[in-house]
Amino acid sequence: MYIEDISILNFKNLKDVQVTFSPRLNCLIGNNGAGKTNLMDAVYYLSFCKSFFNAVDQLNISHNESFFMLSGNYLRSDSQETISCGLQKGQKKQFKRNSKVYKKLMEHIGLLPLVMITPSDTSLILGGSDERRKFMDGVISQYNQNYLDDLLKYNRALLQRNNLLKQFAADRYFDDELLSVWDEQLIDYGTRIHTERKEFVQKLVPVFQQYYTFISQGNEKVGLIHQSDLYEKNLNVLLKESLPKDRIAQYTTAGIHKDELVFNIDDYPIKKLGSQGQKKTYLVALKLAQYEFIKEISGMRPILLLDDIFDKLDRHRVEQIMKVVSGDEFGQIFITDTNREHLDAIIRKMDADFRIFNVHAGNIEPLK
Repeated sequence: MYIEDISILNFKNLKDVQVTFSPRLNCLIGNNGAGKTNLMDAVYYLSFCKSFFNAVDQLNISHNESFFMLSGNYLRSDSQETISCGLQKGQKKQFKRNSKVYKKLMEHIGLLPLVMITPSDTSLILGGSDERRKFMDGVISQYNQNYLDDLLKYNRALLQRNNLLKQFAADRYFDDELLSVWDEQLIDYGTRIHTERKEFVQKLVPVFQQYYTFISQGNEKVGLIHQSDLYEKNLNVLLKESLPKDRIAQYTTAGIHKDELVFNIDDYPIKKLGSQGQKKTYLVALKLAQYEFIKEISGMRPILLLDDIFDKLDRHRVEQIMKVVSGDEFGQIFITDTNREHLDAIIRKMDADFRIFNVHAGNIEPLK
């Protein structure tokens, strides 16, 4: 599967852009702030109905404009797909597949599998546990729409339960039967979410470790551990045992919304002891494992976006990464860099169909 071309209007600093891509390798060269990452984000948006970087959709509209539009043509499983999106200020965004409007955006997730590796991935290591839960949820949701539905319903029930706990505290009143309505929903959805997360991590870890070992050439040992209260007790028991604490705290203190992914290197937290190069290698290996996982589940090779990934990596690790992605198991790849020499070296190693684009002040032009 790959994107053949894209049309962009008023998306960030990309005012009016039409680009035709190579089905294999696309290199974007330009200074920082030129718009390379914004083009990547437009491709990402068409897969996930949202920006990788801006949670607020309105922030993706170009300055002094009232709307943005994106449209991409794809070849997917030997059939043509046209995906388009439009957002007008003050209105809801609209997504279309082959000119037909989606009733629910979640119906689109997973249609166009994609993995993006970017410098902002450091938040997975340096940020809070919610960042790592989002990583798990984002990957699983690409191939399991029931999981996404359960997650949305779990979060709604969690919000209602927390509101009820606050109301009980304010009114100095408690109704166990009323609370149990939300407990039942949390148990139902949360138990299924835990099972999916558990299976996902079990399958991901060996692939991730294999990629890290290859990129680092066996110099370090890494670990990835899923921590959850549900490994010790079922959610029904946890909610009952934590109720006194919940009433004092006025929010739900146990459940899958407290899950954590622990990132280790040589049995120590990589957040505290890993070098910049080791952290970057860890993240790249993690995302490549994500790619492999989604490819196996979906039966399609996802689009791979590599945004400025070579910074803080030594030459040997860069070479190892390029050996990995140059293989036939990978499909369409986008790479950004400020250094043309880096891209030329990559092109020589991959020996694949490619296109190079110069990006300057929001304008994108193919180079010969």
